[in-house]
Amino acid sequence: MSGAVVAGARTPGRTATGPVAGPADGPWLLGVRHHGPGSARAVLAALREARPAVVLIEGPPEGDALVPLAADPGMRPPVALLAHAVDDPGRASFWPMAAFSPEWVALRWALDHDVPVRFIDLPAAHSLALKEPAPEGPGEGPERAEHAQEEVTPVVDPIRVLAETAGYDDPERWWEDVVEHRSSGGDHGSPGVDGTGRGGTADDGDAASEGARPGGTPGEALAPFVALAEAMSALREAYGDGGQPRDAVREAYMRIQLRAARKEFGDDVAVVCGAWHVPALAARTTLAADRALLKGLPKVKTDLTWVPWTHRRLARQSGYGAGIDSPGWYGHLFEAADRPIERWMTKVAGLLRDEDRPVSTAHVIEAVRLAETLAALRGRPLAGLGETTDAVRAVMCEGSDVPLALVRDRLIVGESLGEVPDTAPAVPLQRDLTRSQRTLRLKPEASERQLALDLRRETDAARSRLLHRLRLLDVGWGDPVAGPGSTGTFRESWRLSWEPELHVRVAEAGVWGTTVLTAATAKAAAQAVAATALADVTALAEHCLLAELPDALPVVMKALADRAALDADVGHLADALPALARSLRYGDVRSTDTAALTEVAAGLAERICVGLPPACTGLDPDGAEALRGRVEAVHGAIGLLDTGAEPGQGLRGRWDAVLHKLAARDSVAGIIRGRATRLLLDEGRLPEDEAARLMGLALSPGTPPADAAAWIEGFVGGTSGGGMLLIHDERLLGLVDAWLTGVPADLFTDVLPLLRRTFSAYEPGVRRTLGELVRRGPVPEGARRDDAFPVTGGFGPGLDRARADAVEPVLRLLLGRPPEPAEAAV
Repeated sequence: MSGAVVAGARTPGRTATGPVAGPADGPWLLGVRHHGPGSARAVLAALREARPAVVLIEGPPEGDALVPLAADPGMRPPVALLAHAVDDPGRASFWPMAAFSPEWVALRWALDHDVPVRFIDLPAAHSLALKEPAPEGPGEGPERAEHAQEEVTPVVDPIRVLAETAGYDDPERWWEDVVEHRSSGGDHGSPGVDGTGRGGTADDGDAASEGARPGGTPGEALAPFVALAEAMSALREAYGDGGQPRDAVREAYMRIQLRAARKEFGDDVAVVCGAWHVPALAARTTLAADRALLKGLPKVKTDLTWVPWTHRRLARQSGYGAGIDSPGWYGHLFEAADRPIERWMTKVAGLLRDEDRPVSTAHVIEAVRLAETLAALRGRPLAGLGETTDAVRAVMCEGSDVPLALVRDRLIVGESLGEVPDTAPAVPLQRDLTRSQRTLRLKPEASERQLALDLRRETDAARSRLLHRLRLLDVGWGDPVAGPGSTGTFRESWRLSWEPELHVRVAEAGVWGTTVLTAATAKAAAQAVAATALADVTALAEHCLLAELPDALPVVMKALADRAALDADVGHLADALPALARSLRYGDVRSTDTAALTEVAAGLAERICVGLPPACTGLDPDGAEALRGRVEAVHGAIGLLDTGAEPGQGLRGRWDAVLHKLAARDSVAGIIRGRATRLLLDEGRLPEDEAARLMGLALSPGTPPADAAAWIEGFVGGTSGGGMLLIHDERLLGLVDAWLTGVPADLFTDVLPLLRRTFSAYEPGVRRTLGELVRRGPVPEGARRDDAFPVTGGFGPGLDRARADAVEPVLRLLLGRPPEPAEAAV
């Protein structure tokens, strides 16, 4: 269904074009555009004038039991009815409602006036059973296609057809001109509904009792529905079902519900539905024919509840079929009691000021004047979103689209997140999550925000555990990111953003348990048993430690030991070890017993030390590059596993022996030999003279230039400080310079890509300093860098041992090591 235009239509036994005499001429078919403030105002005015005995709203009938919750003070739109299959929670649909949605306005009016209200669309039990995966289109991923509301724009877009008929090239602009900017008795805004969308009735008593709005005549509020019904009827005659054959089944069910309401309440019935359906509801059909369309429909057991929704999810670009382009703008039009353009410009100015942009009151005044002038030049009744956006760009953004993108994201689309009361039905897992969110003061928010955690604090540690458990359950509320502060193990940074679809993810995860802890434990244990790759199990072990799942860890450790014993691939072992080392580190900061994990990690490291040297021979360039990364990762992991070992002893000693073998073997790929040499040099396990000798051998004339370039990339490539090493050790820089100048011209182009990749990763300052050193040339042997050989800025002529000794006590204090005895210092 399109839900595209406001329309009214005759009902059986009435004429389509006859005037609406007054409130007594029911039933009233109030065709609306979903999430249209103009439709919402028109529906509210029509309900005040007609005073129906019952209100029927397009929506799943299973939601009737949830209607009273709409009057709860804790309910704040935007919200949505969520229906999901009990046996398959991933099969779900949403029926969103904003404060400016006609359905929400009708619902609140009925509750405020004690008028019965019912949903009359096809039951969710049938619509979910009929649901099929939708093909992906631009802007629609598989997740959105799966969870989008069943309302989708038909092949024929009624707004576009009517706009083109009226001579407009922009359907949204036509809609604004004929509906949003249409004055309803001089009333702009949202009579009877406050700014939160919760409803209010202070000003509707007298007008309703008179059967007309102030300043109007009887039947005036209902007249637009009759006029637009004719246009919608013509469209249905020309385009049939508009490319949505399933609408016939839905409309048959709605007609049956309308008949039942008329039988119970007479003709005092108001129906609020998408305008596309109005001609079908007014058509003359028999009850038997409608029942025949519904016969044999599949059915599934469903659960329904209210869930918070967001303005961003109301936007069409989010993949929502019945979405609108500017929910934030429409919300503003509905809530602004008067002077909507002035109030909008004030909002924009406030936003830009919060972003430290110089926007004054004069800017606001000029922007309002420009918007009104543009509207007059373009022949529009009032300034619309296009005029206000153009005015903001010209006056407040100085012609730039960069700050305008912020206005579009924060205001035109908006970041509002609704709220639902605690009394709304929810799966046990959702209730436990809600309790945890309140206890830990982690409020779900639609806008993306950063959260920094200090794991030494109990509250922050509990927040970390909750977020890691939710990630394990595929509830992606937060993603870990690199924080701007300390990189220590006691700090974490998260990027949080709550999306409505996460309610479905929570429902899906409910099959694992009734609390976040039990569900995460059960799922981790099941994944450990089902995992086939060693790296998957080690990653799971890391997740269990981060999420603090002590009951799942024994199952994971048994699976890890079994997979490690059976896997003989050195690459797989090397991929698994870093995750285990990180797990041990995280276990330390969380005071977790990791004795079993330590034993498995040590066994893996021993097997890597045995199998790595043979695996590093006979590799092609891509394989060598991949294994170079594994060597680096294993080196860092062993450093974490064997922090207390003396040089040359224990696991660290065995790993040093492996690196020496890799650095000295000619059969090992150059990039791996270079990296092994560099790792030994950085750890102090290789004298500088020996490193220079190995470099000289690698860059000797007998070595093919491509192999020599690969060695250089392994030794000084990347962002691991290779540039600073060349700056401080001119012997190494001289060797590289001499080799580079000696590469034959016909081979230089072959090694150039490797060299560019190596040196382009350096910081600009490092590259500049290297250039200065190369331009100056080498320092003659035995000479000092004095006035004849100027010192490069920032560096001394050599190591100043006296100054270095002065720093040593401070370093010992920071590292918690006792000072050296006086004798040793002497």
